[in-house]
Amino acid sequence: MAVVDEVRARYLLLKPAMNERMERLWAAAEAKSLGFGGGAIVTAATGIRCKRIWLGKRDLDQMAATPPAEAARHQRIRRPGGGRKRLTEVDPTLKADLDALVEPSTRGDPECALRWTTKSKEKLARELCAKGHRVSATTVGVVLRAEGYSLQAARKEKEGCQNPDRNAQFEHIHEQVKTFQTAGQPVVSVDTKKKELVGDFKNAGREWQPKGEPERVRTYDFVDPQLGKVAPYGVYDPTRNEAWVSVGIDHDTAEFAVNALLAWWRSMGKRAYCQASELLVTADGGGSNASRSHLWKAELQRFADHTRLAVTVCHFPPGTSKWNKIEHRLFSQITQNWRGRPLVSHDTVVNLIANTTTQTGLRVRAKLDTRSYVTGRKVARETMRGLAIERAAFHGEWNYTILPRTPR
Repeated sequence: MAVVDEVRARYLLLKPAMNERMERLWAAAEAKSLGFGGGAIVTAATGIRCKRIWLGKRDLDQMAATPPAEAARHQRIRRPGGGRKRLTEVDPTLKADLDALVEPSTRGDPECALRWTTKSKEKLARELCAKGHRVSATTVGVVLRAEGYSLQAARKEKEGCQNPDRNAQFEHIHEQVKTFQTAGQPVVSVDTKKKELVGDFKNAGREWQPKGEPERVRTYDFVDPQLGKVAPYGVYDPTRNEAWVSVGIDHDTAEFAVNALLAWWRSMGKRAYCQASELLVTADGGGSNASRSHLWKAELQRFADHTRLAVTVCHFPPGTSKWNKIEHRLFSQITQNWRGRPLVSHDTVVNLIANTTTQTGLRVRAKLDTRSYVTGRKVARETMRGLAIERAAFHGEWNYTILPRTPR
């Protein structure tokens, strides 16, 4: 960078006194004096294109081989505004036709040939040539950038229809969490992490390895019939900053979710909250803990009867599951911990999850759940009528309490 700055400083000092030819010759002389890679350095420092520097080097070579008197007679200095005109000046309809091709649905012909294809520079150039323009893919890129276009990816911002009580539900959850924590009652955030392939498959991310010796994994991500997939279901306690993860090897059902909650209570919750009489569960509105799932409520009744805890559930509004604390306080940390590592076995998955830590003191325990869970289980109407469920006055479909049917 120091060399580039020095060249730039000399260029700025001499630029007011140089015409086009002298600028070309000076750039060529600088590039030659810098040696290998000098042209790139001069271009980075001054913005003079490599082609001009090459022409300047050719002129310097010709000057060295030509007598001074004859060289002076053949000197060429470009007039201001000289040189070949820009294609957009020679072809005034080029911009309009290109604009119509890039955005045919809003600015141009809705029946454009490129409406349903990838609009690469090469395809745009071919379509423009078909319309009678003489243009290359490189020129198309130059014109697009000059018109304010750039390569951009789609951005996730649309969240669909928002419930009018969305913010009120957030405030309700916040108040419930504060009330339970003040009273010394347990609060947990639950959810299922995305399913992961088990085997020597590529895992996103990079890890330090000896240079030239990356981890060798399979080319294709076909499910291993022996190892299959795992579904980690997490139970995160924000009060104590600790979590339990049940690593399931079968279907992600409501029964599996409640079994994970029960495993947390037996292994961690009961010891930490020995005087608890209530439990607050915050969950999203879909998946194995869906707000409309009858099996989820029936299994929670089983949990309440077994633990003698009154289980209060608060679901996040539709489309807001990313606000659940378990997402960014547990699952994201697990993903960071195993980045770049193939999940070659069930033990590897469990150990990587259990050894996830953060600077704020996160502690995680994990265990493999080898049980099988049947999908499509139906809950009888008599069973639903027998649930000891109390729905809140505010959005009872999202907020409800399931009481134990036997006294504590």
